[in-house]
Amino acid sequence: MGIVVFDGLAFGALLFLISVGLSVTMGLMNFVNLAHGAFAMAGGYAASVVMNAYGFGFPAALLAGFVAGAVSGAAVEVLFVRRLYRSHPLEQVLFTIGLVFASIATATYFFGPTMQPFSIPPYLEGNFAFLGAELSRYRLFLIVVGVIVVAALVLGLDRTRFGAMIRAAVDNQRVARGCGINVDRLFLATFTLGCGLAGFGGALSLGMLTLNPIFPLKYMVYFLMVVCVGGAGTITGPFLAALIVGIGDVAGKYYVPQTGGFLIYLLMLALLLARPNGLVVKKGAR
Repeated sequence: MGIVVFDGLAFGALLFLISVGLSVTMGLMNFVNLAHGAFAMAGGYAASVVMNAYGFGFPAALLAGFVAGAVSGAAVEVLFVRRLYRSHPLEQVLFTIGLVFASIATATYFFGPTMQPFSIPPYLEGNFAFLGAELSRYRLFLIVVGVIVVAALVLGLDRTRFGAMIRAAVDNQRVARGCGINVDRLFLATFTLGCGLAGFGGALSLGMLTLNPIFPLKYMVYFLMVVCVGGAGTITGPFLAALIVGIGDVAGKYYVPQTGGFLIYLLMLALLLARPNGLVVKKGAR
């Protein structure tokens, strides 16, 4: 049981790292971005290329993943997304779904349909003993990174001028512009940060998930599940939801493997029925 919970926490931490940017764009910027997994995939491929083709170490690969997600996100925001902020949500959904399939085709063309190779760095290989159980060092690393990121984001959005400006721009763009806030630049920075975190999570996923061209489509439901169950626009909500989803998914596949991922969807429905606005409701929302 302990191993199942531990592996579930690690999977949940990884889901959070990839999904938290989607929570920001959906909840704070009011943009439905179903292509969020594409930026995670970009980060994963960048990390793989940096390690396998150029021989850099794992820290450099994680940095490359963040940069790849951030740069691709910034380009998409400037060229396309900022034209859709005030459009109907259906238009946003159609565009981002199209972006998903475009990213799949691009990844297939450049990297082929097969899974990308990855070797865990020696200092994160193997297991360690804890209370009689053998636990993975790499999974512990994912949990620690997840906790650090959630703490940094909570402090950054709740206690800094940047976070206050984001909330002001979302509540009333006209007033925010009148106060001297450059809303376009602010939204660009926010979207870029969210995509960079997705790319960072995509790089970390190399050691736990399968990275191939269908990655953004395969895990799209998981990312949406984390944000919807946790509460869009919050940080702690998706973190709690990611841990619940991670433990529920791992436990279901371990104890009732014949059901596959069916149990996690039942859990999601139960949580949404009990808390339709999410586990943590954004300040000012009802």
